[in-house]
Amino acid sequence: MPNSMEQTPDEDNTSSQTTRVLAKLRQLILSGELAPGTRIVEQMLVQRLNASRTPVRAALTRLDYEGLLEANPSGGYLIRGFSADDVADAIEARGSLEGLAARLAAERGLGSRQLRELRECLDGIDELLAKPEIDETTFSSYVELNSRFHQLVVEAAHSKVVERLLDQAMQLPFASPSGMVSIQAVLPEARAKLLVAQAQHRTVVDAIAMRQSGRAEALMQEHARISTHSLRTTIINRRLHLLPGAALIRPS
Repeated sequence: MPNSMEQTPDEDNTSSQTTRVLAKLRQLILSGELAPGTRIVEQMLVQRLNASRTPVRAALTRLDYEGLLEANPSGGYLIRGFSADDVADAIEARGSLEGLAARLAAERGLGSRQLRELRECLDGIDELLAKPEIDETTFSSYVELNSRFHQLVVEAAHSKVVERLLDQAMQLPFASPSGMVSIQAVLPEARAKLLVAQAQHRTVVDAIAMRQSGRAEALMQEHARISTHSLRTTIINRRLHLLPGAALIRPS
């Protein structure tokens, strides 16, 4: 008799289908193939994605949770559109939650392993920024290490509640810690902004290590505002199309 905790072949297949449907549907939305305001119903996706109703329904529920869909009063869902203010609000919300994570990490204390991992991550970023030129490979590595740093700060808070709220907030691609990095890379002041961001990373870790909770929170919130500034610059320079998920953003 199979263990009750193990998935049956049918459950495995449904889970695999749900993952496939979710990835495909998210891609269709973020690429703009399914434009903001488009009405989505289960039957349409069952046929278009060649999937059964159960994984389609699960994918729709997940994307509604992520904020990419909204319930349609007449049934089904609508692809959600976002204004530039919505994007700024999403970044601000993420910064506030990360600030809370930094404060909790400072109050609860960093273990030696966590502190070592954070500093090793920042050492890796220093190595990248010391290169004379930020090429595509260097930039890709920076994005990975930057995401890693933010994740380590959240993990250091030891709060499943904060992790869950941040997971939801960062499902919008332009609100994630690296969402604006691609924009920063094409700006004339790219290296200067990355150096400022790295200096902020260092001061956040120092504040957490010294258990300066209020300072850690304020520094992490201020760190997120680099993304807000990049957003404003992007709008002024009419480069909004470079943002991840740009197809969902309504021009002002």
